[in-house]
Amino acid sequence: MRKIVLLLCMVLVSCMPSTPEEIVSRVSGSSEPVSGYNPFPANRLEPKQFSNADLKRDFLDLSFSLESGTALPRFTRFEGPISVRVMGMASPYFEADLNRLLARLKSEAGIDIHKTNAANANITIQLVSQTEIQRLLPTAACFVAPNVTSLDEFQIKRKTEHTSWSRQTLRRQVGVFLPNDVAPQETRDCLHEEFAQALGPLNDLYRLPQSVFNDDNVHTVLTPFDMMILRITYAPELRSGMSKHKVTENLDAVLSRLNPAGDAIAPRYFKNTSQLWKTEILKVSSPATSRAEKKRSAAAALKLAQEAGWNDHRLGISLNNFARALQVQSPYEAQNIFEQARDVFITMPEAELHNSFVALQLAHHYVSLGQGEEALEVLSPAIRVAGVYENAALVSVLMFLKAEALELMGKWNEASKVRLDTFEYARYGFGSSAEIRRYMRQISRLNPIK
Repeated sequence: MRKIVLLLCMVLVSCMPSTPEEIVSRVSGSSEPVSGYNPFPANRLEPKQFSNADLKRDFLDLSFSLESGTALPRFTRFEGPISVRVMGMASPYFEADLNRLLARLKSEAGIDIHKTNAANANITIQLVSQTEIQRLLPTAACFVAPNVTSLDEFQIKRKTEHTSWSRQTLRRQVGVFLPNDVAPQETRDCLHEEFAQALGPLNDLYRLPQSVFNDDNVHTVLTPFDMMILRITYAPELRSGMSKHKVTENLDAVLSRLNPAGDAIAPRYFKNTSQLWKTEILKVSSPATSRAEKKRSAAAALKLAQEAGWNDHRLGISLNNFARALQVQSPYEAQNIFEQARDVFITMPEAELHNSFVALQLAHHYVSLGQGEEALEVLSPAIRVAGVYENAALVSVLMFLKAEALELMGKWNEASKVRLDTFEYARYGFGSSAEIRRYMRQISRLNPIK
């Protein structure tokens, strides 16, 4: 459960770079058999307004590069209706999540997509154990590859031009490989990210604050920005095989038609992310990095962000990581830096989910000091935001903290009710009872009255 475990250990992490064989994947976490239905009845993300100048730049950077930095010589997508089939042991909760995703792709991205049982489907989702995936790609939780429909076929064709994204001129068949023995939310997160890359962009950009096409891995479901990017990808003015120059020539007309209000919105034009900063952030997030080295890399990343003049979410991420590195030895200094990160995120409405992770840190600090009211003050908006973005694991941890805060205030009955209400989210977010109990024990130990 890469996102759940790493993010809820309060670290905003980055994706691992693609391998030389151009595999688009997600980094693995733990795995344990699980069950649980999606507790969010419907998508609540509201449409956003975007500058067309920003959209043009973002679309081109997303569509003509891989995560590894390899340039793609031509634009590719599926042409015509897109069929999807599922292979392997699919749970009822997975089928429900897939149906919700396909409905959103139809309504929000305007993509003609449907399920099928045919062997020649355009996209084949194969559900296998995480062990099977890691037998081929040891660090991956899930991945996507062109011109294959099974792991066995991928093993035969890997490191050939068949599975090289830069050699493609048209997407005909794509395999999406997901684990079926991890938390339900982790399978869904993999589904959203890998399915989006099967359909469209293969790159991730740190400068995007509200997208799954981002190395920080904060977002767990496709956002309105992502749906707009996919809507542009399947605009009739574009077609597979176009050069970057030709796509650029057509983009202004496409954007004016799809997003007419965006012509009048001034671009924010976030600066590009330096490779040095990304390297330091990777070190901070790596399990192989020592605590001392994490602190050094976090400090270096913060210095680079400040020297670059960033005032966006990347500065907030840098502050958050540095505060994390100080938390054990200097908790009060760390709290001050967490508050600085919060101040950065507050200025960006599109970074409200980032801010929820900082709220988690601050609530952690307040509960440990016995300050229940202060903890509740930061937890209430964070729980709402985490719910809007359908992050059940984050909702769970925030609500467990809320229960401890209520107990600190002597509200025992209310605390018990909050814990009971939390299990619906925890089963989906963490799946296994053992994982849920582990988080509950860790959070309960923060409470000084215990």
